Amino acid sequence: MNKPQVPDFLKNIRVVLARPNHPGNIGSAARAMKTMGLTRLYLVAPKVFPSDEADTLASGAVDLLQTATVVPTLAEALADVTVACALTSRRRELSTPLSTPRETAPELIARARDGEQVALVFGNETFGLSIEEVEQCNRLVTVPGNPDYFSLNLAMAVQVMTYELFSHTGVSVDYLKPDGVSATQGEVDGMVDHLNATLEDIGYYRRRNSERMIRRLRTMFHRAGLLREEIDILRGFYKQAQRLAGKAQGADSDDSAS
Repeated sequence: MNKPQVPDFLKNIRVVLARPNHPGNIGSAARAMKTMGLTRLYLVAPKVFPSDEADTLASGAVDLLQTATVVPTLAEALADVTVACALTSRRRELSTPLSTPRETAPELIARARDGEQVALVFGNETFGLSIEEVEQCNRLVTVPGNPDYFSLNLAMAVQVMTYELFSHTGVSVDYLKPDGVSATQGEVDGMVDHLNATLEDIGYYRRRNSERMIRRLRTMFHRAGLLREEIDILRGFYKQAQRLAGKAQGADSDDSAS
C-alpha cells in the first residue's frame, strides 16, 4: 500500500514560539512539528537564532528552521490568524475557555480545513507566556498531567499538541501493515485437518481426547485471522513432522525385524 499524503490544510496551522531562550529547544520543537506534518514555524524574539545547536537537534527537520519566520512581537506572528491557542500550565484569571489538546483539536482541524489560519502559541521555557501574550489569544489550552509534578519541556508540549491535531486528520497507518491475503474458512479447516492427522502420526493423542482437542484448536485458528502465507508455513511444518514420524516408525519396524 502506498504511503498516504499529509493533508495540505495542515499548512494553515503554525507553531509560534514566544521568546525561546535555548536554541536546542527550537530545533527539538521543529522536529516534533515535522513528525506530525506541520511545517510553519514562527519565532518571536528568539534569544539565539539561527544556531548550530538548533540544527543538530532538529535532525531531519532543518528545513523548517530554514523557512522559519522570525518576528519581534507576538502580534506580528498572529496578524492573519483567526484562532490562536495559548498553551499554558498555569492558572489564569481569564474568562477565555480552557480546554485540553484532545478537546480543542477537532475545532482547529476543521478551521484549518476551511482555510482559516490557526496558531499554537508556546511561551518561554522558564516563564511561559506573559499575561499580555495570553490576552492576544482566543483559546487557552493545557496539557493534563500529574498535578503534583507537571514538567513538560517546550518540545514535549509541542509534540503532545501536534500529535492530537494529526490524530484528527484521518491519515491511516494501514500502509505500515504487512501485505498478505487472509486465509479462507476452507483453507483454515484444511490446515486443521492436516494438524489433526499430524498429531495422530506423532502419537500425540495417546491418553488424550482427540475430538475435544481438535475442536478447540479449530476454534482458535478461525479466531486468529490467519494469512494464507501463515497457513503454508504451518502445513510445511506438519509435513516435516509427519516425515520424521514415518522415519521413526520405519526404524522401529527394522529393529523389531532384526
